[in-house]
Parts: sequence; structure tokens; C-alpha cells
Amino acid sequence: MAKTKNVLSPKLSLILLNIFIIATIAAVANAGSNDLGSRSSKTRRPWPFKKLNKSVVLMISSDGFRFGYQFKTDTPNIDLLISGGTEAKSGLIPVFPTMTFPNHYSIATGLYPAYHGIIMNTFTDPVTGDVFNKGLQPKWWLGEPLWVTAVNQGLKAVTYFWPGSEVPKGSWTCPKRYCPRFNNSVPLEERVDSVLSHFDHPEDEIPDLLMLYFNEPDKAGHNYGPDDPRLTNAVSRIDKMIGRVIEGLKKREIFDEVHVILLGDHGMVTNCECNEKAIYTDDLADWIKIPAAWIQSYSPVLAINPLWGENVENQGEKNAEVVAKMNEALSSGKVKNGDFLKVYLKEKLPERLHYSESYRIPPIIGMVGEGLMVRQNRTNSQECYGDHGFDNKFFSMRTIFVGHGSRFRRGKKVPSFENVQIYSVVADILGLRPAPNNGSSLFPLSLLLPFGATREIEYEV
Repeated sequence: MAKTKNVLSPKLSLILLNIFIIATIAAVANAGSNDLGSRSSKTRRPWPFKKLNKSVVLMISSDGFRFGYQFKTDTPNIDLLISGGTEAKSGLIPVFPTMTFPNHYSIATGLYPAYHGIIMNTFTDPVTGDVFNKGLQPKWWLGEPLWVTAVNQGLKAVTYFWPGSEVPKGSWTCPKRYCPRFNNSVPLEERVDSVLSHFDHPEDEIPDLLMLYFNEPDKAGHNYGPDDPRLTNAVSRIDKMIGRVIEGLKKREIFDEVHVILLGDHGMVTNCECNEKAIYTDDLADWIKIPAAWIQSYSPVLAINPLWGENVENQGEKNAEVVAKMNEALSSGKVKNGDFLKVYLKEKLPERLHYSESYRIPPIIGMVGEGLMVRQNRTNSQECYGDHGFDNKFFSMRTIFVGHGSRFRRGKKVPSFENVQIYSVVADILGLRPAPNNGSSLFPLSLLLPFGATREIEYEV
């Protein structure tokens, strides 16, 4: 006798499925009514939450945080952001030159230095002779930074020591309450607590954009180099500051609502001021003499502006002759370390650097090898330290990028990208119309979930 098959009718199957769906919805609703303090660490809640009722971005810059520092010591708080968010798998690519002020302003504007005007940390305007040395005069700072974009479109912005944010620009006057004046002696803890305090304001006064700057581990990297234990201590301290941010947001029950972006501006490499790692312009004298007055910067970027005088004709041709003679000397095999310096007319620099379209850039630029330096003449110094500013193709110049929040995919790894893309990412999260920039308008699609998309968040207590 054949066995009878236990098969449910299609109608009964549909009824049971509906019962299961209703029971699931009820369970989620009941879970949503529970007190957050009693939640299991495995409780899941649907996005979005409704405490802030708007998108908020908190961007944190850790100056000189070379990609890979997070592997030198335990960084549980940075790891938490990475595991719950989106990370540039092999690091964030800075713009050239890989210096603090050009890169922070590129992050803020989405522009390469040739277009936002801050071509180096220090430089001379070839027309006026004025010297930029991290000054706050508006004439130096071109483009439209995020805090201006936000305020112009009716949002509230807070900056805390971000380079360029103290410069009055358009509707942004760096109001005292929202833009403290730079003071390097302010402890990192105080900076964090000050930014977090803005979340204690009435709902309509909570900022939409907050940008926070840490001067570590750059300071330790310069003083001791990237491989010193004291640098590792600085990295641990930064991780503690990220933990302080996370704890503050959790205490206010908004950790999963705020989009936290952790990044750096550049990396770091060991540099030694010694004959073995230096190139001396005096060694080129048999081919061409380079007066010290021509040199605006020796290294990591050799910047030369020949002072021909107004009456000298064909200055462009004469500049080309200087470049040709310098490269002839450097490639002769008779100049120590000459193979580690390549000199260009600025318009002949590799296009990937985007470093020619500004009259502020000197006409002759020398690209120095990783970890080497240029000096006028020999010294007896043997000091080693850390430095940056080199070609952004060097992996040692890369930094970190982590995005955590509802628009960032959990545990997502993305290929490395240039920091000029970040402006449009933040604008997309905040629903802003971006100003003209050098990033791709499509790039946010590779980093963010579509606006209004939902995901399940594992709430951690």
C-alpha cells in the first residue's frame, strides 16, 4: 500500500504564511517599544531612527594618520567603526602635495589645490610677493568649503580647528559659538566634549554638519618617525578619542543616527637629514647654478621660481633650459642621489597630480623620491624624523577613511579613492546642492546606500 504524502493545500499554506508575517510584525513593534537600556546587544532595530529626524554628519580628521597605523596597536574603537561601516580598503589617497593645509581644504571643497588656491602649507604669490603661511585672509582661500555650502542652504555647521574654517567666506563668518579659534594647546578630550555638547541643544539648534580636527598622530610622526613606540602611543590616544565620541553618541542614543566619518589628510615616512638621503643643489654647479633666492621650497617639493627680471624676454624658454640642465646633471651619475629627483616645468608634470592650473604654483617643480630631501649644501646633521608632502603615488602617503551611519554599508570595503570625492559624499548625505568641484557626481553611489534606503542595525549597549 502506497504511503500517503503529507502535503498542505495551497490555501492553508497561504493562511499560515500570513499568520507568520503578522506575528513577525507584532514582535518587531513590541521590540520597538522597549526601553533602550534593557536591550540585548543582539537586538535589531529598523532604520531610520527618529531621535534626530534629519541627516547629521560628524567628520573627524586625524592629522598624519598613515594607513596601517591601525594595525600597529589595538584600536577597538576604530575597529568598531570599520566593522559597522564602510572602509577604503587600502587607504584614502591624498592630493598632491601631501601636506596638511592643501589636503584639509581639498577634503572640505572637493577641489585640487591648483583650484582652491592653497598650493602648499607656505608659498609666495608671484604677482604680489605676499607670503601665505597658514593665514586667514580670504584672498587665499578659493572654492566653497562644506561649512559654507551647508550654511548657504539653510543648514547649521560647526567646525573645530579645521584648517580654513576660520576664514570669513560668504555667509560664513566663523561664529564664535560654532567655530572656535585655533589653539593647539586645547586637549583632544576638550575638543571632543565641545563637539558632543552641540547634541544637547534643542532639536532645531543641533548642527547638521560638524567637522573636528586632531593634530595627532602627525605631531608624534614628525618628532619621532612612523615606527617609534611614541607614535604608537599617539595612535592609541586617537583611538581613545574615537571611543569618547562613540560613547558620547551612545549616551545620547544617537550613535546609529549620526554619520561619523573618520579620515586623515596624509601619511608619513621616515626621513633622515644625512648625506645618504639628500640631494644638494650645489652639486649641480658644473651644469647650472641655482641661486638660493630662486628656491621657494626645497623638499619634499622642490619649488623654483627663477627671478629673471621684467626685462628678460622668453622667460618660458629660459625656464625650460633650467629644467633641461638640472635633469642632465641629475641623470649624469655624478650627482649623489640624483636619480631620486626629477624636475619639471609645472605644465609638464604628470596629469594625475592636477598641479599646474594655478599662477601661484612656481614654474619649476622637482619631485623628490620617497623619504629623501633636497638641500642647498652639505651639513653634518644626522637627525631622523618623519615627513610627508611627497608624490601621492607612494603608499606611505595614504591615510584612512571610514564611514559609519545609515547611508554607509555595514562591513563594506571599497577601493582607494582620492579625497576630492568626499565633498560630494557629504553633500549627498545632507541633501545639499554641491558647489563646482573636481570630484565625480556619481561617486557617492559607490559609497552610499540610496537616500531613504533601510538597513538593519545591531544596536550595541
